Amino acid sequence: MAAQFFSSLADNALLFVAIDLLISMKSPAWITPLLKLSFVLFYVLLAAFVGAFADALPKGRVMFIANLIKIFGCMLLFVHVHPLLAYAIVGFGAAIYSPAKYGILTELLPAEKLVAANGWIEGLTISSIILGTVMGGALVAGKTATMLLNFDMPLIETGIDTVTESALVVLGFVYVLAALFNLRIPDTGYVYEHQERNPVKLIADFSRCVNILWKDKLGQISLAVTTLFWGAGATLQFIVVEWAKKALGMSFDKATTLVGVVAIGVAVGAVMSARIITLRNSLSVIPLGIAMGIIVACMPLVHSVYVAYALLIVIGVLSGFFVVPMNALLQHRGHVLMSAGHSIAVQNFNENLSILTMLAMYSLMLRLGLGLNAIIIMFGLSVAGLMYYIMRLHAANQREKDSLSLIGEHKH
Repeated sequence: MAAQFFSSLADNALLFVAIDLLISMKSPAWITPLLKLSFVLFYVLLAAFVGAFADALPKGRVMFIANLIKIFGCMLLFVHVHPLLAYAIVGFGAAIYSPAKYGILTELLPAEKLVAANGWIEGLTISSIILGTVMGGALVAGKTATMLLNFDMPLIETGIDTVTESALVVLGFVYVLAALFNLRIPDTGYVYEHQERNPVKLIADFSRCVNILWKDKLGQISLAVTTLFWGAGATLQFIVVEWAKKALGMSFDKATTLVGVVAIGVAVGAVMSARIITLRNSLSVIPLGIAMGIIVACMPLVHSVYVAYALLIVIGVLSGFFVVPMNALLQHRGHVLMSAGHSIAVQNFNENLSILTMLAMYSLMLRLGLGLNAIIIMFGLSVAGLMYYIMRLHAANQREKDSLSLIGEHKH
């Protein structure tokens, strides 16, 4: 949990340091969402391979290797490599890290404890997003940035002359801390049968796993919800920063605290959900997704900072409350139908494909000069509409299941 927290903290803070770097480079607005898109790219491209890699080695070692790659990506920014490329390398490390951090849960715990464990991991991930977002904003703007730049090592010439460089040094230390925690993760002794090494067979095997999970009546619903949630969440990060600057007149570091406010709501929702919802009634939370989409569409009506805080906390609580049970259900179905590493890889592939698609659409809308309010309304209503469709699909699946069980009873 500590390793996951610090690694994710640095990833999230680095995003906002990179956004600030793009602003100082005078990059056009539509380039900014491409940062997250470059980060997510390897999750999609490597999806067929990272699951097998996570199952081939002890999970702690996989996480350590992944962290070293992230440190390398952070160093690339230091030597003035373009933020899109450097952040893509950090994403490469994160893609390798992900199946291991979730896969280890199913190795350590029985099925009935998965919702609670997911609540903890999601809660910590969300906390790292909150702190990382605020930390990223603080490292490049305001008093913290000035204080860091004025900090001098006695008798040592550090060569750190810019706000970005001082921010990168701090984040480098956070990644190193995460790597040290990775080294302390015990080997669970869980051994999977021989892992395939042939890329063609890996892709074929991965396609089969994708198929299995999408055809499973419970798997397809939880996968559809989490896929939509992560795509919407990633896009909302950028929308909120832009909206805070344009509608509420906030500075960049203040705008990043608003993203943190959404994440606080998600953390609260995740904890509540872990306490109230069990694996058995996990699908009862889908209507909250529809409510979340409708509330997002109301954002353009808000012009007061205090109302904005309240609205974003509500959006966060609803999100956290429905995503944790869906994640747990998805992991449970994945573990039943295939191995832990493979099911997480399928989940990552779908969720990150959704992030890629939504961010590309958002970037394109900005490139075409669409107004921010129009984008927010379209975005919120699309999320609500898709959630409603998923709810109808689940109801249809239940009716089909009930009629099949009735036919079975008649036969007996």
